[in-house]
Parts: sequence; structure tokens; C-alpha cells
Amino acid sequence: MSAVLARLSRERLLLFGLLLILLLAGIGWLGPFLVDTRLAEIGATRARRPPDMLHWLGTDTQGRDVLAALVKATPKTLEIGLLAGLIGLSIGGTLGLLAGYLRGGVDALIRTLADIAMTIPAIAVLVLVATNVRTMTVEAMALIVAGLAWMYPTRAIRAQTLSLRELAYVDVARLNGIGGLQLVVTELLPNLAPYFAASFVTAVSSAMLATVGLEALGLGPQNELTLGMMLYWAQYYGAVLRGMWWWWTPPVAAIALIFIGLLSASAGMDRLLNARTRTEG
Repeated sequence: MSAVLARLSRERLLLFGLLLILLLAGIGWLGPFLVDTRLAEIGATRARRPPDMLHWLGTDTQGRDVLAALVKATPKTLEIGLLAGLIGLSIGGTLGLLAGYLRGGVDALIRTLADIAMTIPAIAVLVLVATNVRTMTVEAMALIVAGLAWMYPTRAIRAQTLSLRELAYVDVARLNGIGGLQLVVTELLPNLAPYFAASFVTAVSSAMLATVGLEALGLGPQNELTLGMMLYWAQYYGAVLRGMWWWWTPPVAAIALIFIGLLSASAGMDRLLNARTRTEG
């Protein structure tokens, strides 16, 4: 355990990315104690006010305090991305394990399905599905995005499972009478954990990108504040043309920070895995 912690402490990119995401997620926990989130309601205050001592990030044309809206929107956006990434990883990880462990016809079927799904224009499918959902919620948004977030984890976990099942310690486990589900749980899964973590970060990044894109088109949850919906309403009411930079700049900055955190965590995880691969080699 100490060796793992020591290795993690050396991966500054990974630590920086995780800390940044935790900090942004903490806005949802600590923000309401520092900011009156009731000001994020429509008509809560005077509209179109630039930043001042009363409203640090100004207000929008609907009478929302932008800072209060940001406090409510950031954790909701993270919730959609994390939930979609978790669902996508669960589906993709299970399919990847089955394909890599069973091989043969099961592997061919799952691999073909993943390859076909990756050739379909994701944004077109997401727009088609989102437009036919009568009432969009955070959970429904996560499910829609997760529907196209399983292909990369499937391919990544399948490749690693194919590699691991040929190693000597797996053969030793088989000779000791360990097989089937027990072999997967006791021998393969512990060694696949880092790759599951890396696939999760990638799945969340893809889900976040798809989520913000859909919301910017107005296909997000209409009754929930998210960063993408903040951008949609800013665009809808012409914030750029009106010169209301304080309306669209904060959500753009928050989205940029989220992706910086996710990309840093992904890069750090990749370095950690490569270092482990080199050591094992």
C-alpha cells in the first residue's frame, strides 16, 4: 500500500487533476454556505447588472445572480459527467472482460458491435434521442450520454484482459483449480483496476464534452441549471451582442477548469500505467 501511495505522490499531474475536480465538486457542498443560492432563481434580483460589490459576477437578463447560478450549475454538470462515465464504464468494462476472457465468438460479436458503434456520428444520435425526450432531467441526460460512452472502455479493457490472461500467474491460478468467475475476480480484476480508472477518466471526459454540446444546443434539462444551459441561455438572449461578458465568461472558465482537471488526471494516469508497464517489462 505504501508503495502505491508513494508512486501516486510522484504523479503530480494526476494529483493536480484530481484535486482540481474535487475542488470544483466542493463548490456544490460549500457554495450554499457562502452564497445565497436563492438568487439563482428567475427574477430573484434586478436584471442585466454588471459585476459590483452586491453581485460579484453580475446578473443575467432573467434576474439571476451569475455567481449563485454558477454555484448551482457546476456540481450538476459534474454529476451528469460522472454518472454517464460510471454507467458507460460499467457497460464497457463488463463487455470488455467478457470479450477478452471468453474470446472466440463472444469476442468477435462484442468487438464488432463496438467497432460499428464507433463509426456512428455520436452527436447526431445524441441530438436525435434528446429531441424525443419529453422532460429532460439530469438523470435522463446522463443516461442518454452514457449510451455512447461504453465503446472506448470496451476496447481498452478487452485489450488488457487479452494480455493479462496469457501471463504466467493466470496459468498458475488455473493449475490450482481457480477458474471462471473466481479467476476473473481474484486474478484479473485487481490487475485491471488502474486501466478501469484510466478508462473512467476518459469516459467522463467524453461524456462531459457531449453533455456541454447538447446543452449548448438547448437540449439539456430546461428546469435545471448546468454550465451548458447557462451558455445556452446566454446565447439565446444575445449576451455577446449585448456586451454582457460577465454572463458567459464564468461558465466557460468553469468548463475549461473541469477539462483541465480531467485531462491532467488522464495524462497522469497514463504516465502511471506506462511506468508500471515498463517496470513489469
